Amino acid sequence: MPLTLPTLEALVTTAQKQAYVDVPTKVVGAANSFGYAYRDVGSGTAPLVLLQHFRGNLDNWDPTLIDALASHRRVITFDNVGVGATNGTTPNTVEQMAADAISFLDAMEFDRVDILGFSIGSFVAQEIALSRPALVRDLVLASSAPKGAAGMHGWAPWVIDAVGKPEPDPVGYLKVFFANSASSQQAGQQAAQRIFGRTSNLDQPTTWQTRQAQYDAVCAWGIPNHSLLQRLSAIRQPVFVANGDSDPMILPHFSHLLAGLIPHARLKVYPDSAHGFLFQYFTEFATDVEEFLRNNDIDSPSSGGAA
Repeated sequence: MPLTLPTLEALVTTAQKQAYVDVPTKVVGAANSFGYAYRDVGSGTAPLVLLQHFRGNLDNWDPTLIDALASHRRVITFDNVGVGATNGTTPNTVEQMAADAISFLDAMEFDRVDILGFSIGSFVAQEIALSRPALVRDLVLASSAPKGAAGMHGWAPWVIDAVGKPEPDPVGYLKVFFANSASSQQAGQQAAQRIFGRTSNLDQPTTWQTRQAQYDAVCAWGIPNHSLLQRLSAIRQPVFVANGDSDPMILPHFSHLLAGLIPHARLKVYPDSAHGFLFQYFTEFATDVEEFLRNNDIDSPSSGGAA
């Protein structure tokens, strides 16, 4: 049967569920001595944990996308070490970011989770699935690429200039996250209004140290090494790979490559969209994610977890 998600109006007016823009930020202490800032919305036994994009914090998720995802399940967003309100120094390798993310999941007492990684967060998601496979039930990899793929060693100069300046550049954000068409740019303007419309309980902005460390990690991930592509055959979980057809940051052919290397992967490329396709197509993407995840919901064990 086709899955129908609630309308945006229903999400906003449903009194029983708290909207992402109103969810308070909590902190959980982990065994690695860091206090992780996180937000927790929706309900369910197997949480969907989100891993954020380059330089993003808790506030940089599209709240309508989070609300749509949380209409069917528990959704957790968090700042990894050194990002936003989580203390510490951002590491400069994806491997350490994955270890830090696992420490957060341990602190939350999660036994099994679904993971949605976006951009650099999708690199971290791959690493978690490889280093602690028993923790991961399903993977969603949005705007992703495999480690060692040729052509991934850093982004085009205009891309890193657009998203890598010391101060945020709204024009650059729209150029990279949305396609050049009028319809995609309009969707980008609407998404930016939703994302930056939160006025209270704001997260701490990410620092220049985080920017530098994350881009170092991106470049190291992209050092060409064909042998590293074989690692992906060890990911045995179901995987949904998704991208926009005009993504200039992580080109769509990397998503095709990734889906071809992971044994149980499916791929969808969204038209007339770029790096932020999941914000442009928030309803369709949330529906696709829910249809993908619910296949494993039946008889799945409880993951536990802190409230």
